[in-house]
Amino acid sequence: MSRRPLPTEEEARQILAQRRTKPPLRPPPRASQKLQKFIKELDSKFGRSANSLEGRWAEIVGERMARVSRPLKIIKGKGNTPGILELRVVGPASLLVQHQQHEIIEQVNLYLGANAIEKIRIQQGPVKPLVTSTKAPRSRTLKPLPPIAPAAEAELEASVADLPEHLRKALTKLGKAALARSQDEGEDPYR
Repeated sequence: MSRRPLPTEEEARQILAQRRTKPPLRPPPRASQKLQKFIKELDSKFGRSANSLEGRWAEIVGERMARVSRPLKIIKGKGNTPGILELRVVGPASLLVQHQQHEIIEQVNLYLGANAIEKIRIQQGPVKPLVTSTKAPRSRTLKPLPPIAPAAEAELEASVADLPEHLRKALTKLGKAALARSQDEGEDPYR
């Protein structure tokens, strides 16, 4: 068996022009495509649940409604159809919840995503109290301001004398506080 001689440079160009080379490598798929299935599984397990609503229930429906209702569970619709939110409501407040049902659905859908909830099912019963933060609100105790000079007070009164009474009282009070504070601190740092 004799070997065929190697093609010349010109023959090699013709062969390469007629034959395809290896196709270029495809770029890797976007991360969102690969993670989409995983995120859907997590969302179905943990995302759209009553537990995710309960932590922010007061923000979603307001303090008044949160005192008398709690989300129990979300019954998912088949396919991509909206689900049903089951609420536990204190007996007499169930009429209020039923009356404001459309507003509650809108607010919950804003939190969970469009068309997550279509209906509300009300279950009457006791509701555990709202979980509030254990930190007590800080009280601001202001030290009393020193009295201002009578001449400065008279000048302040004269400058607001022609204003309506409610505005005159408010501006006088503000002016006295500003003058007393500037006297207390000595020189006005804002001048």
